[in-house]
Amino acid sequence: MSVSRRGFIKLLGAGTACLGLSKLGIDLGPAQAYAAGLKTEGCKEFVSICPFCACCCNTIISVRDGKIISVEGDPDYPVSGGGLCAKGAALLTMHVNKHRITKPLYRAPGSTKWVEKEWSWTIDRIARKIKETRDHDFITKDAKGRQVNRLESMFQLGSSQMDNEECALSHQMLRGLGVVHMDHQARI
Repeated sequence: MSVSRRGFIKLLGAGTACLGLSKLGIDLGPAQAYAAGLKTEGCKEFVSICPFCACCCNTIISVRDGKIISVEGDPDYPVSGGGLCAKGAALLTMHVNKHRITKPLYRAPGSTKWVEKEWSWTIDRIARKIKETRDHDFITKDAKGRQVNRLESMFQLGSSQMDNEECALSHQMLRGLGVVHMDHQARI
């Protein structure tokens, strides 16, 4: 949303007038409700769940013409009462940010340039590198001859942008590979 200098002054004046009227005891509730409704007018609302922690706060997602217009906390949800943490409040920008990278970028060893790659190439390369590392470094027995079946040369640090299900799948995959070194950004 772009606001001209003139528009900014008008908004500033209207805001100042509203603040002054509210201090005089005039109820601005209906005007505030009307103004809030303008943003989502003509939208379909869907109740969804914030995926970032075990609280699973409800969100109200407003969609117009197939595009997400607004993501807000659900005031009827008893855990948060409509409030969202910083990650939940950022749900909208995760989907509509013009700076969001939508294709894999690859920088070859020693290169200074990033090259856009296809998803199939990227997934194949990651899988090959994981398999090479596991085949080379997998430990079946420790120094005392005990069966350990582990991989100590690989580490994963989970992202705060991963939801609960992604964390569980990631953990299971890593344990299946024998990876023992893993942590999550939320603990750091």
